[in-house]
Amino acid sequence: MSRRTRASVREVLPDSVYNSVVVEKFINRMMLDGKKSVSTRILYDAFKIIGEKSGQEAMDVFTKALDNVKPMIEVKSKRVGGATYQVPTEIRDARREALAMRWIIAAARGRSGKSMSEKLASEMLDAFNSTGTAFKKKEDMHRMAEANKAFAHIRF
Repeated sequence: MSRRTRASVREVLPDSVYNSVVVEKFINRMMLDGKKSVSTRILYDAFKIIGEKSGQEAMDVFTKALDNVKPMIEVKSKRVGGATYQVPTEIRDARREALAMRWIIAAARGRSGKSMSEKLASEMLDAFNSTGTAFKKKEDMHRMAEANKAFAHIRF
């Protein structure tokens, strides 16, 4: 990739059921081998399960779960002289959303048993309740940044 120009951000059209760009991005991120219809069916089935288990609107649970998992700060390696420092940096919104989606999907895939839609629903409910693997990953990242805040003065 050339260093001269930034990669353009592609516009994502909203999904057909909830008319949400975030849901469509989640579907695209969850998709394997170009099988979008499978990914879509899994997510909508997970939304049905969330609605039954929580008794709340699935879209509200999904949005709150994503917000709970979004990290505010991360550490990046910066080499100064002979030493490598873990420098805490703030994350821009698009990356925060992408990391949250990636972590929820990875945590759901890592769960044992059941179908993918049930695992995804369980992970989203855990994230909604501020528990679970994806939320723990966010907490670990924040803890790492807090531990290395002494190096915050080193700029990129």
